[in-house]
Amino acid sequence: MSEHPHREVEFAGCRIAAVVPCFAVRDQVLGVLEAIGPEVDRIYVVDDACPQKTGLFVEENCRDPRVTVLRHEGNRGVGAAVLTGYRQALADGAEVLVKIDGDGQMNPALVTRFVRPILAGDADYTKGNRFFNIEDVRQMPWLRFAGNAVLSFISKLASGYWDVFDPNNGFTAIHARVAALLPFDKISEGYFFESDMLFRLNTIRAVVVEVPIEARYTDEPSSLSPLGVLPMFFARHSVNFVKRIFYNYFLRSFSIASVNLVFGGFLVMAGISWGAYAWVRGMEQGQFASSGQVTLASLPIIVGTQLLLAFLAHDMSSAPRVPLHGRL
Repeated sequence: MSEHPHREVEFAGCRIAAVVPCFAVRDQVLGVLEAIGPEVDRIYVVDDACPQKTGLFVEENCRDPRVTVLRHEGNRGVGAAVLTGYRQALADGAEVLVKIDGDGQMNPALVTRFVRPILAGDADYTKGNRFFNIEDVRQMPWLRFAGNAVLSFISKLASGYWDVFDPNNGFTAIHARVAALLPFDKISEGYFFESDMLFRLNTIRAVVVEVPIEARYTDEPSSLSPLGVLPMFFARHSVNFVKRIFYNYFLRSFSIASVNLVFGGFLVMAGISWGAYAWVRGMEQGQFASSGQVTLASLPIIVGTQLLLAFLAHDMSSAPRVPLHGRL
């Protein structure tokens, strides 16, 4: 039972935990904690070796009995802080785990929006989307918008969640049964955490639902520059893409989509290789390529591209649709 007698009836009996990772957010964290509503039973403030000693500051100034402060001896990253909170919340019997950043850029009053789809059985994991409202998008710095747009497309390829945008948004909620299936020791502990979570969720076929939220910006500079981290994110997403394709289309299943991918890739590479060979040979002999050589190069590329597009269409339509936690 919650210690808050005025808890909303629709959340009665559901143990909801909020995880608040903290690093250099001493000036904002108390306001965030005060705004977390009575629907939340437990709040885990995770001090990731913050130089401002945010954890100690919370213990000395916050009187909310729901708050528990957890600490890292050394700075390990926002992902590690969230996972520490998840582990403690699972150990304490939480049913839904909500992640809220401590910098004040997320509105804690929206927690119910994230929890409802999970309790209704429509989602295993909910994630904020700041791009839903065009007015909010106009307020976003254009460099951040451009970086997020590029990262979102790369994330779609890597994670398989083609209908999910704003992958780096950290306002999330997850059902405890689903969280317990994730390999916490393998999930990225840094800024790649949210994107890596999507990849891991797809490997267990969890349903992800977006929640429209408004974009909020404080005076604090963002610690994550989308354009600055693009090379690192691209490399990590590339690895996850290869893993996902292998897991879903060759290790766990083999379908016509798998055939399309193999033969499509082979034909495209064969056409390009033959075309390059014919072009180099023609340059050496001072001759133009014959129509037959052009056909031999272009036909495999055309057919292979069609097969790859068929695979892509299948992949885009195969995102998980039936929530996992109800079947566990």
